[in-house]
Amino acid sequence: MFVTSAFAQESAPADTSHAATEGETQSGTSVPAEAHGTFPPFDPATFPSQLLWLAITFGLFYLFLKRVVMPRVGGIIDVRNDRISQDLDQAAKLKGEADAAVAAYEQELAEAKTKANAIGQQANDAAKAEAEAARKKVEAALDAKLGEAEARISSIKANAMKEVGSIAEDTASAIVEALVGGKASKAEITAAVKSVAR
Repeated sequence: MFVTSAFAQESAPADTSHAATEGETQSGTSVPAEAHGTFPPFDPATFPSQLLWLAITFGLFYLFLKRVVMPRVGGIIDVRNDRISQDLDQAAKLKGEADAAVAAYEQELAEAKTKANAIGQQANDAAKAEAEAARKKVEAALDAKLGEAEARISSIKANAMKEVGSIAEDTASAIVEALVGGKASKAEITAAVKSVAR
């Protein structure tokens, strides 16, 4: 039987008072001899009952785990697996949509680049054509002005050449007068100037 030391101390004074009435002398602090035994869980006499209760408790705990806890845990795991698989399916679907959107974007970007290159080439060709037309127009205007200038120069040259003859004749008669001291005839000076001009 399991007896605590506190119970033994409480029961000890009652026994001493009973013993004292019978004429026996005992001290009030003494403890019965059977209270100094081994701790009951370590007492080999109680092992069979302890093992029986251990087996019963373990069996009940096992049944509780098997019938109550494990189905709930299994249900939670199944729900989580279903949720994870749904999330993975949705993630795969969204990834496919994102890949399709990226492919569409890249295709539109390539088309836009092609259109931009075509527009740039057209603008470049148009600018070159306009520049070429403007250059030809300016060249034509310059050619016309150059023709007019050459015509004026040739007329001015012809007029100057006509006057050069008379200026040369006047200059020659002045030189002859200065050198020779006499006057030469106009016909002689004109013939001499014409012979040199040829």
